[in-house]
Amino acid sequence: MSTCTVCHRDLYADELGYQACRPCETRTDMNLRALGGEDGLYARLGSRLAPGSSSGGPSVSGSRTAPLPVRLEPLSLLARGGVVTILQTWLIDWFELLQFRHPRWQGDMQQQCDQVVKALRVNLRWAAEVHPAFAEFALEVGQLRRQCEAQVTGEKRARVIPVACPCGQTLRITLDTAGVRCPGCSEQYGHTEALSLPLAERRAAA
Repeated sequence: MSTCTVCHRDLYADELGYQACRPCETRTDMNLRALGGEDGLYARLGSRLAPGSSSGGPSVSGSRTAPLPVRLEPLSLLARGGVVTILQTWLIDWFELLQFRHPRWQGDMQQQCDQVVKALRVNLRWAAEVHPAFAEFALEVGQLRRQCEAQVTGEKRARVIPVACPCGQTLRITLDTAGVRCPGCSEQYGHTEALSLPLAERRAAA
């Protein structure tokens, strides 16, 4: 392994043999840490369940239909199948590869969130070294953090920027893009390289 599977930059000598570079491993650890804890993003989602609790703007009255008693976006992240379930599924996968006993979940959803975040962080170095799907894991954890932050802070999704690969293919990236592969020529770009590409020209409407 000579390139990071997450951001696609060349690995340094002390990173060779790993699936991910240290910056990507560190970023993933920070994303996990941001999700857990009593003041973490997962815990703060509970305060965003009431209609109109989003900071994205005032609630609109006058609708002919009664508003939902809760906001579905944060509820879907809080409930089974959301943040905790996704992280638990990854931990089960890791434990199976490590031939560890199946993890057991205890307590309510917040306690389970904290447990799985801790276990993933403890084993993160191992996963960054040998897990074949570490890039998928890192990107999914980053996406979970952004989804939670959008509900907690009301921030809009990152703006998509069209940039041009030298082969002529248009790539769509954001300021948070860790790396991207051109579907036209298969060239891989890391975070810095992708942001350095020229803006793609807008095609005139037919």
